[in-house]
Amino acid sequence: MPLINSNYNPPLYFRNSHLNTIHKTLFNNQTISYNRKRIFTNDNDFLDLDFSINNSNTLVVAMHGLEGSSKSKYIISVVNFLNSKNIDCVAVNLRGCSGEANNNAYSYNSGKTDDVNHIINYILENFNYTNIVLLGYSMGGNITLKYMGETASIPKEIKTAIAISTPCDLEGSSNSLSKWNNKIYLKRFMRTLKENALLKLNKFPESGLNRDAILNSENFNDFDNVVTAPLFGYKNAKDYWTQCSSKQFLNSISKPTLLLNALDDSFLSESCFPFEEAKNNNNLNFEVSKYGGHVGFNTSIFGKDLFWSENRILEFINHINS
Repeated sequence: MPLINSNYNPPLYFRNSHLNTIHKTLFNNQTISYNRKRIFTNDNDFLDLDFSINNSNTLVVAMHGLEGSSKSKYIISVVNFLNSKNIDCVAVNLRGCSGEANNNAYSYNSGKTDDVNHIINYILENFNYTNIVLLGYSMGGNITLKYMGETASIPKEIKTAIAISTPCDLEGSSNSLSKWNNKIYLKRFMRTLKENALLKLNKFPESGLNRDAILNSENFNDFDNVVTAPLFGYKNAKDYWTQCSSKQFLNSISKPTLLLNALDDSFLSESCFPFEEAKNNNNLNFEVSKYGGHVGFNTSIFGKDLFWSENRILEFINHINS
């Protein structure tokens, strides 16, 4: 059943895409206490992993979206929920996202799966989990799907992957975020991206970054052309998007994987809905809801355990592990 008609049916107020998108960020007051472990990479850098465990045999590796972290409200929400169901979690902070600048001029991008592989190897070498689940939100979802599709030999301990609100086509998503109805989101992203890029330029003046070009960036095309592409060795923004979009890897996914996208997600273009790929790969379960916003899927303004997407994630994990 590769194509799934979602049963997400929110109340009237959450049929507004923007309210659904911002609700967790503005109104979810949950907190969490992590146990942080810093692991080091082969290029003289580090990744900070935030564990929240109950000593179960299942570990969910949760990856945040663009400019997020383990402190993102949707990450805290899902970790608390899964912990309450006796499932261990580790919230990944991609390079430079843990509150401390990383050691290199480059940090993370939407397709940097070598860091995922490094994290998985660390977990396998230091823990005894028999069931590992990869869970990615937005950009983290693209990284998750790309890893699942491009990796020739996925460790047997990884039983499944789940991607929520995922821009499978980075160029299409970039174009969507440049539209007028996403102005407030784009402005927020660009502010922090430019701030971090300027800090990198000050720390690494030999990086080749151009201050004026950074400051004049108005959208992802501008920014990825002058920052992401040169730092990671891509020809330009389009080359970066082309190589790192997960859509091209979906047909090669070899383990049960759930992709959940909402039709009213203003961050996603039509090309971010891989209907044909899902038809051609029985391992790719593509669930499409009419509503949900971007990383929203809320069901109630009040209450802690009334989040639909967290329940859907648990349901899929239990289905695969049963």
